[in-house]
This record gives sequence, C-alpha cells and structure tokens, in this order.
Amino acid sequence: MMELKQKGENALIDVSKPLTVTMKWTTAADFDLAGAYETKDGKQGLVYFGDKGDLKKFPYMSLSEDKGVGDTGGDNEEVMHINGLSDVSHVWIFCWDYGMVQKGKSARFKDSDVKLSITDDAGSKISVEIDTGESGNVCCIATIDNSSSEGAKFINYSQVGTLSGLKRLEQLMDIVRQFVI
Repeated sequence: MMELKQKGENALIDVSKPLTVTMKWTTAADFDLAGAYETKDGKQGLVYFGDKGDLKKFPYMSLSEDKGVGDTGGDNEEVMHINGLSDVSHVWIFCWDYGMVQKGKSARFKDSDVKLSITDDAGSKISVEIDTGESGNVCCIATIDNSSSEGAKFINYSQVGTLSGLKRLEQLMDIVRQFVI
C-alpha cells in the first residue's frame, strides 16, 4: 500500500479498470463521501447521498450508502465504485459533515481520523489522510486527474472550505479552485 501523506503528493493509477474508493473514520460525525466529476468536454456532475450514481451507465460511478452519523467504534465507512473514466478528465473526492454544512459551521476534520483509499481490481491500494490544519465543513480529500496523455494521477488534494448549505455543484468547485501546493 502506498500512502500520499502530504498535500500535492500523487501516484499514477490505472483508470481503465474498476476502482473502489473507501472513506473510513471513527469520529462521531455525519461525514459523507461524494465525487464531483468533469468530462473531457466540460460537463460536470456529482455523485453523493442524494444521487448515488449508476455503475452501468454514465457517470459509471456509484455510492454504496449514506452511513449517517458515525460512532467511535471504528466501523464507519462509505464506499464509491468507479467502473470507467475514459470520458472523464477529473474526479474530485469530497468529504463533508452534513450537519455542519447545513449550519454553516466548521466540522472537526482536524480532530478526526478520516482516511481515504483507492483500490484497483488487482488489489493495489493508495491511501490519503487529510493534510490540512484549516477549519471548514467540506474537504476535497483527493482528485483523480485523467486529463494527461501520460496517464491518470491520484493526488492528495486536502483542500478545505466552509459552506452554508449545499445547493449548487459550483459551491464545491469553488473549493477545488482554491487548491495550492
């Protein structure tokens, strides 16, 4: 297993085969996993608890379940499956604290142990832990950058922002655009 410990670290991944994105945490918080995507022709969308996606048709991404408020037993996990990214240039993988987004207050990312991993069908695994001391209620943990002919990269993004309600995809994309290494 490879770990991308610092913001900006990246590793090549094979996006021609199925991928599994897993987010785990033990904090008693209502963390949610989501994936915003952009196609190579500029179309954007979001797979999240309100639209869990579909593995058999575009965007070929599907969220397993909304775990709800986690406990401290260590069994908190949300999973997203990705079956193909040939038409997708980017997937930004988010974690947010739903209750804190609704209230416009900061989540406990600094005090939590959110860990994200991506695994291919051969069992190769890359993991990312949030690398930020910033406070906020939404974190773009990682991105899959499939825009280069040199191959797709999985990047530790660790970009945090604060939302007061989530009504438009553009709110998440504003957080993505703040990324600096």
